[in-house]
Amino acid sequence: VPSWSAMVLLNLSSDNAGPFILVGIPGLEQAHVWIGIPFCVIYIVAIVGNCILLYLILVERSLHEPMFFFLSMLAITDLTLSTVGVPKTLSIFWLGAREITFPGCLAQVFFLHYSFVLDSAILMAMAFDRYVAICSPLRYNTILTPKTIIKIVVGISFRSFCIILPVVFLLTRLPFCRTRIIPHTYCEHIGVARLACADISINIWYGFCVPIMTVISDVILIAVSYTLILCAVFRLPSQEARQKALGTCGSHVCVILMFYTPAFFSILAHRFGHNVSHAFHIMFANLYIVIPPALNPIVYGVKTKQIREKVTILFCTKRT
Repeated sequence: VPSWSAMVLLNLSSDNAGPFILVGIPGLEQAHVWIGIPFCVIYIVAIVGNCILLYLILVERSLHEPMFFFLSMLAITDLTLSTVGVPKTLSIFWLGAREITFPGCLAQVFFLHYSFVLDSAILMAMAFDRYVAICSPLRYNTILTPKTIIKIVVGISFRSFCIILPVVFLLTRLPFCRTRIIPHTYCEHIGVARLACADISINIWYGFCVPIMTVISDVILIAVSYTLILCAVFRLPSQEARQKALGTCGSHVCVILMFYTPAFFSILAHRFGHNVSHAFHIMFANLYIVIPPALNPIVYGVKTKQIREKVTILFCTKRT
């Protein structure tokens, strides 16, 4: 056992005042400095891309539409998701700052899980927006009024908060009287719960079933929305009209695939991939909190005509 973790292996008092130790990526400690470089680059891309997106949506009146309002909410949530995890990861890789306080650990658990569940809910709201835009275009502005959008935003934010807050209380009730070493780069619910010297069956049940069922219900509603969208699109008279309708959904579909595919792969790998190395699981978990936030603004910038034009104008004006 490395010297920095030897002290932590001693029996600790059952109160939760002491810090936890985040190992990083077990087995790849020698490569931490080099692994941190691509993570830092991708994180900077995520910060810059989402900030440009938020700036354009804020200043351009033509982008003050429901679709772009939901997109700005997605950008803020993505920034939260990556910022909660990546800076601490880089401090472990580059500075050896492995300690994290118990309140800090709880805050990380809450915001990471909250951002994930909220991201899923935002994608569901965006699918509803596309459904209304394509299936009821004449009623779009009367259905998605500012009041309705505020209700949707408050509803999905409150739902995510109510789902994840119990996780914090489930952790605070646990006594940590053995090791406080977390073989990860950030605190996540079950990883922390497994260190407790008490029964964690409630944590396992709640931590797996409730958020996953929520995300699955979002996926089902998104699938229903896109089934209805495709039915409406194929009823359109001309090929050009069909392509235009599908084009408005292209960026959203790409973002949905980038969000859910690795999420479900990670869940299945944790449950059934017993031959997959622990280092791979942790590396994948780290990539998951930084790659979608970095790619989302790029996808919308490339595939959404209004954003593409505004980005071109923004940078051309700065050059001249």
